[in-house]
Amino acid sequence: MRSVLVVDDEPNIVLSLEFLMKQAGFAVRVARDGDAALRAMEEETPDLVLLDVMLPKRDGYDVCQAIRADARWKHVRILMLTARGREIEREKGLALGADDYITKPFSTREVVERVKQYLP
Repeated sequence: MRSVLVVDDEPNIVLSLEFLMKQAGFAVRVARDGDAALRAMEEETPDLVLLDVMLPKRDGYDVCQAIRADARWKHVRILMLTARGREIEREKGLALGADDYITKPFSTREVVERVKQYLP
């Protein structure tokens, strides 16, 4: 079973993404801040990370960069989810190694479709 790590500090978003990913047939774990995300990566490497940009302790850009800097996690797909929709922020996320960048508010169906696209 493919696994997804949901990294977001907004409880409603976490609940909805967790539900949608499980419904789509993925194993799901949750981290609510940047440090917890990297600890979760150490414990069990997911196939894909849904990563918010604005997080407590360590922002999503920093987490993305840390994941990409570790050779063990080169295969992990990263989809950044953020309310920051400006093109410069999107470019920054992609430049740091994100596979995709989805702005909030997002269509839940779109997120599921993108995840399935990256984890066929």
